[in-house]
Amino acid sequence: MTFETQSSDKTQDALRASHLYYLQDLTMEAIARELGTSRSSVSRLLSFARESGLVDIQIKSPLDQATVISEALHRRWGVVAHVVPVPDQTTDVDRLDRVALSAARILTQFVDSNMVIGVAWGSTVSAISRYLVPKATHGSTIVQLNGAANTRTTGIVYASEILRRFGDAFGATVQQFPVPAFFDDPETKLALWRERSTKRVLEFQEAMDVVLFGIGAANALVPSHVYSGGYLEAADHESLAAEGVVGDVATVFFRADGSSTDITLNKRASGPDFATIRRAPRRVCVAAGVAKAEGLRGALAAGLVTDVIVDESCARALLEAPGAGAGA
Repeated sequence: MTFETQSSDKTQDALRASHLYYLQDLTMEAIARELGTSRSSVSRLLSFARESGLVDIQIKSPLDQATVISEALHRRWGVVAHVVPVPDQTTDVDRLDRVALSAARILTQFVDSNMVIGVAWGSTVSAISRYLVPKATHGSTIVQLNGAANTRTTGIVYASEILRRFGDAFGATVQQFPVPAFFDDPETKLALWRERSTKRVLEFQEAMDVVLFGIGAANALVPSHVYSGGYLEAADHESLAAEGVVGDVATVFFRADGSSTDITLNKRASGPDFATIRRAPRRVCVAAGVAKAEGLRGALAAGLVTDVIVDESCARALLEAPGAGAGA
C-alpha cells in the first residue's frame, strides 16, 4: 500500500467518524463498533479531522462574554471581531500562543484559490504560521509585505520560514521581498521602487485579496520583532517617541489617530502604504496582550482592519479607554 493510499484511507475514515460523531450523535464506542476498530482509534480519527481542517468547530452563544465584547467592537469600529477567551492571569507568551492558534484556524476560512495573500512578518504572524491548518488551493500566491534585512542580518531566514509555512499550508507560491526593512536613504528606496523586479512584488501587493498582520508595539511583553530584532537605532526610537507613534503595521508607523504620512521613518520603510492595504477586501489583524491595545486602536482609526482576532483582555482595554466605549 502506498503512502498516498494510506493517507486517503485515513481521511475517509476520519470523515466517516466525524459524520457519525458530530452529525448523528453516536458515541465513540458505537462508532468503534461500526468501523470495526477501537475507541482510542476513533478518538485519533476525530483529532485528525479537526487538525487537518476536515472539521471546523464553532461556538456561537449570545450569552458568553467574548460574544458580547465582539458585538461591542463591531458597533464601535464596524469590524468583524473574534475575541479569544484567555484568563487574565495567563502569561503573555501563552496568551499569544492561544490567540495565534485561534487565528490560524479562522484564517483558513478566508483563504481560497486564485487569491493573493499578503503576509507581514513579526512575532504574532510567526506564531500563527506554526498552527496553520492545511487547505489545498490552486493559483494562489503568498506575498511578503515588507523587507526584513537590517544592519545585523539579511532577515531572509526569519521571513522566508514564515512565508514557507503559509505556502505549504495553502499550496500557494511564495513571493519574497528581498529588500531592507528600512533604507538608510529615502532616495535609495525611491530608486529601487522603479526597478522592474521590485515593481513585480509591488504589483502583487496592489492585487491582494487578504492581508494578515500583527501590531508592532515597543512596550509589548512578548517583544515585537521590529523593536527587538536590531531594526531600529536609538535615534529612530527617539524620533518615533517625539512624533507620537503608538505602533506599526508591516514596519509602517502610525499615531493614535491613525495618521502616518508625515512620520519621518516611514519615508525609509519598505512596508506598503496604508492606501495599498486598505484596497484589499479582507484585512486581518491579530493582537494579543493589553500592551497592543493602543496600537490596535490606531490601526482601527486608520481603517486598516476588517477582521480582528484578539484576546479578551486586549479587547476590553480597547473598549474601556476614554472615548472608546462601545457604541460611542
